[in-house]
Amino acid sequence: MKSVKWAALPLLLLAACATTGRKGAADDTPPRLMSWSEQIAERESWLEKRHAMLLDMMRRHGVGMWVVVNEEFHDDPLTQFVAPPRPYAGNRDIFVFVDAGAEGLKRVALTGYSEATLARFFELPAEGRKPREVLADLNTRYQPRTIALGIGGKRGVTRSLTRDSYAFLVEALGAEAEPRFVSAAPLIEEYLDTRLPEEFQHYQRLVMLTEAVVKEAFSPAVVVPGKTTVGDVRRFLYDRLWELGVDTWFQPDLRVQRKGTDGAASRGFLAPAKEDVVILRGDLLHVDFGITYMGLNSDWQKMAYVLREGETDAPEGLKRALANTLELQDALMLRASRPGRTSAQVYTQTMAEMKEKGIEAMVYSHPLGNQGHALGASIDFRSASRQEDSKTLRKGSYIAIELNTATPVPEWDGQKVFVMQEDPAYLTEEGWKFFVSRQESFYLLGRGGEGGGSTSGGKGVTTRGMPML
Repeated sequence: MKSVKWAALPLLLLAACATTGRKGAADDTPPRLMSWSEQIAERESWLEKRHAMLLDMMRRHGVGMWVVVNEEFHDDPLTQFVAPPRPYAGNRDIFVFVDAGAEGLKRVALTGYSEATLARFFELPAEGRKPREVLADLNTRYQPRTIALGIGGKRGVTRSLTRDSYAFLVEALGAEAEPRFVSAAPLIEEYLDTRLPEEFQHYQRLVMLTEAVVKEAFSPAVVVPGKTTVGDVRRFLYDRLWELGVDTWFQPDLRVQRKGTDGAASRGFLAPAKEDVVILRGDLLHVDFGITYMGLNSDWQKMAYVLREGETDAPEGLKRALANTLELQDALMLRASRPGRTSAQVYTQTMAEMKEKGIEAMVYSHPLGNQGHALGASIDFRSASRQEDSKTLRKGSYIAIELNTATPVPEWDGQKVFVMQEDPAYLTEEGWKFFVSRQESFYLLGRGGEGGGSTSGGKGVTTRGMPML
């Protein structure tokens, strides 16, 4: 988030209605983004619930003590999710969670600067006590069988402890404690992959906002065929985020597929197009975009077609290509996925169905939540090839249903076209469900010989002129 924007965070009223699932009823209440102080208060209420679940998680993973270290100018990515969401500017700020047996969960914060809210969540040592002394006392008193640290994990958020902080902990806890150091990766994954019911409505608003901004980017207000470049659209997306007071966890990317170019304009099905590529009539556009809000992240891919002169809709071949991708979504989300199944099982069943139907498909779906590429069960070719590492789907988890199909298009002389989609979804007993209805027809640009017009899933919903309060 851009801190200079927080005080004036706008209240965004989206023109489009939301749905709670694939076929859900419209929500007539326009969503509102919360002010910074409101966000902090809400996230602190979530933190209370997360801490209440932590002791059971620690015991499931055999963790006696968990230590998270935040360094000045080198924030630990866990800090804002284990402590109140504030800037921590101490040279080395430490958050300790101890299984104190019958006493329950003991929480201690050792920070360089006083932060009043910390006292709601942590014990604070007496003034003048050094962190080394407090850590040594905790180790002596509770003698944790294991001390879990951000080491040895396969992802950045699970291996975030620096060498110097590791050495500091050895010195503070004593050399005899080092053999009890273990990776906190399994605990971190369960902690971050456990979604709270209270997060749902805010995440849905986040997805609605992501959709609205993408529709605005793929509208005549932004795209004029023959004039607008890929770079122009990317810059619009950056500037729109700034206006809204939110951030993105990765760079917004565009891809352009064009008849006769055989993929040259997009340099591969996932590589972004060069910024100087001019968008032309007949182009198939693809955007990959995500927003960060309330410590949560969205990930969103949609496609638009730029009408040629005289066209009122995309060619039938392109629509057939989109239908193949929708069929792939249904196979993965509704027929293959259930809580308790492994990601390898889901992937294998999905791809078998695609092979039987003659659809060339790729699946590379990943968890969403506190990170854009979050921890949890990914459903992709890697999970199938490493059966022993395949993870179990957890009810309530969020995921980016990210995938594509490749289809020869007759109107493009048999050229293969990739239709890529990515939608946030959540896992229920009946499979994955979307937060916002999926794209079932291309956004259309270039109507009437002007800059164009934009439709959403055939519903004719536009976001041009979204009111701001």
